[in-house]
Amino acid sequence: MGAPQGDWYVKSVEKTFTVLGAFTEEEPLQSVSEVAAKADLSRAAARRFLLTLTELGYLSTDGARFQLAPRVLNVGSAFLSSLTLPAIAEPHLKQLSADLQETASVCILDDVHVVYVARVTSPRLVSVAVQVGTRFPAWATSMGRVLLASLDDADLQDRLARSDVRRFTPSTVPSREALQAEIRTVRERGWSVVREEYEEGLSGVAVPVHRGGRVVAAANVSLHQSYGRAAGLEEILLPRLRRAAEDISADYGIRLTG
Repeated sequence: MGAPQGDWYVKSVEKTFTVLGAFTEEEPLQSVSEVAAKADLSRAAARRFLLTLTELGYLSTDGARFQLAPRVLNVGSAFLSSLTLPAIAEPHLKQLSADLQETASVCILDDVHVVYVARVTSPRLVSVAVQVGTRFPAWATSMGRVLLASLDDADLQDRLARSDVRRFTPSTVPSREALQAEIRTVRERGWSVVREEYEEGLSGVAVPVHRGGRVVAAANVSLHQSYGRAAGLEEILLPRLRRAAEDISADYGIRLTG
């Protein structure tokens, strides 16, 4: 995404969100020097931003390192509340999860990532730490590939060019060429399955959720070993997932026209 143009643009706002973006799930604790490097700021400037955000309650510190504070959830919670999709999706995900005894989720596309906005966890899922607000690289997930497949070619190529496509596990798609071929297949058949490409033990199948004739989200079900390469997936799981996505789309469409 190119830098915005215009005399209205406030550079300090961009820097503030760049500083907040330095804190990730993999690196939740950051020193002043680490944030300065990630945000391309001087150490003095990074310190001022960090101390200001701490004073405002968006960060906390032990004196040496900083981390996000619970107040940052206010922004995300406001977005989820205004979206209404989570509330619409949840009863359908609960039914789907109960029918399949699997975890069911809905994600949206945020630039080159997918973000979980609704999730109903299977009772037997105990090890995969995924929750509402969790972000994954779109290209490496079934939900993301469904959403990427819905884009026009120019938009798709732009997002893939800005994605960090690399091998996470032995099962990860081996090249960008193979990834693009897989996304073309998803576009043609209307669903995606990804098996342990981003994290071992994390597999899933996804289909699109529509609103007003366009894809706005992806519905996903986690995959258990009992679902074979084709039979169990296409005969049992996929039809039920599609039905749930259609029901979510129908209810979400009512909000659009009602």
